[in-house]
Amino acid sequence: MTHREVLEALSGLLLGLFVAVLSSTIVSNALPTILGDLHGGESAYTWVITAALLSLTASTPIWGKLSDLVSKKLLMQIALVIYIVSSTLAGLSQNTAELIGCRVLQGIGAGGVVALGQICLAAMVPPRERGRYSGYFGAVFALATIGGPLIGGVIVDTPWLGWRWCFYVGIPFSLIAIAVLQRTLHLPVVKRAARIDYLGSLLIAGAVSLLMIWVTLAGKDYAWASWQTAAMVGGGLLLAVLFVLTERRAAEPIIPLGLFRHRTVSLAAVASALVGIGMYGATTFLSQYFQLARGKTPTMAGILTLPMILGLAVSSAAAGRLITRYGRWKRYLVAGTFLLALGFALLGTARADTPYGLLSLYMLATGLGLGLTSQNLVLAVQNTVPVKELGTASSAVTFFRTMGGAMGVSALGALLGTKVTHYLAENLRAAHLPAAGAPGGGELPDLHTLPAPLVPLVTDAFGHGIGTVFLVAAPFALVAFLVVLLIREVPLRTRAAEQPAVAEPVAERV
Repeated sequence: MTHREVLEALSGLLLGLFVAVLSSTIVSNALPTILGDLHGGESAYTWVITAALLSLTASTPIWGKLSDLVSKKLLMQIALVIYIVSSTLAGLSQNTAELIGCRVLQGIGAGGVVALGQICLAAMVPPRERGRYSGYFGAVFALATIGGPLIGGVIVDTPWLGWRWCFYVGIPFSLIAIAVLQRTLHLPVVKRAARIDYLGSLLIAGAVSLLMIWVTLAGKDYAWASWQTAAMVGGGLLLAVLFVLTERRAAEPIIPLGLFRHRTVSLAAVASALVGIGMYGATTFLSQYFQLARGKTPTMAGILTLPMILGLAVSSAAAGRLITRYGRWKRYLVAGTFLLALGFALLGTARADTPYGLLSLYMLATGLGLGLTSQNLVLAVQNTVPVKELGTASSAVTFFRTMGGAMGVSALGALLGTKVTHYLAENLRAAHLPAAGAPGGGELPDLHTLPAPLVPLVTDAFGHGIGTVFLVAAPFALVAFLVVLLIREVPLRTRAAEQPAVAEPVAERV
């Protein structure tokens, strides 16, 4: 494909990516309003986000495997149709259970769009040239991350629209993306029977779900050391073992275990899971911070996170062009994971009264780190594996990133609920105020309806609690930095259809 043909096809892929990312970010600032209308609490707040991430995680390997077997364009269009249907249903939800169920379906569609976008790009462009185009992906990701919270905030702050339009607004973009892809995306179709490992998908989804439910409910509905904990953790680990055994025998495994013989794939999978915590955790908890610890509107909460998003956009685009020019990529992964760990550690010091200038620097460091790592981990893996496994390997990286994000947001959300309750109780005792009028039981407060003496106590509790969450997340980013140091840099291939330029020797495989 010529450069012009690539850009034409890329326009449809990027529009689809914008829609998929928008589905996650548009609800971040709107959720306090949505859950206030649907009478949901902190657990529902977490699950509206993690439900979509979980289904995205479970479906990504299936989309990747299908892309190695059938038409990539058709799969992308099917994923967008699923997104349209699920968004319509989500906008019609009458309670949190219905909304969470629709978010599961929405995650399946978004998983296909995100995974297939990278796979189609890899089929069109050789690794050496892919950096410049991956930069576009990073820029669109940043644009959707910027636009999502702002659009969601404006929608819920506009009386004649209402929060349901947070789900309807992406539908026109999806229809345009389908039409553009139909006209511009022309890739060869592999014609052979598809044998999908549905059992493996169910097992890994079950394992992750059980562990997520455990970390969400433990310490509130039952003790950490209880029979429920033993059952859920034991069941999750058992399903994980069964998943590995299933993948060893499956004719077309969703995640071929042979991929992990490559040291780069194994290490990139671990790093992606750890980076996923930062990618999804940052937007989720910064939104709560600005609304519940600083008393800002949903629209202002989106505007105040701009330093992080601009850092992500600039670093992603700049790194993509530099990789294309010089062919070196590891240095950006090392710098990115270091900045991510630093940004999280600094955000861990945030409180309700932290000056915004300092917060801007902390968010900028976090955004720069995310922009340097998320796309380049995929590039490193795509450059390592044989072309016939390109789709599976690409989706595996996305799988581990979203799995890390889903479990991380769930665990950190549970921690936040516990910490906010603890800090609020301390504040009430120090102020000699009764707990009768204070929010509790994981309830998300409306600061405008609370008695005036309670407002500073509640905002302080949320500011301290969210700071603690970021401080707990920082060591995970630090481990990602150490993991990336161990990745061996392989020269980027110069043709899309050739084998790896330098095969990893046996000593470099796990």
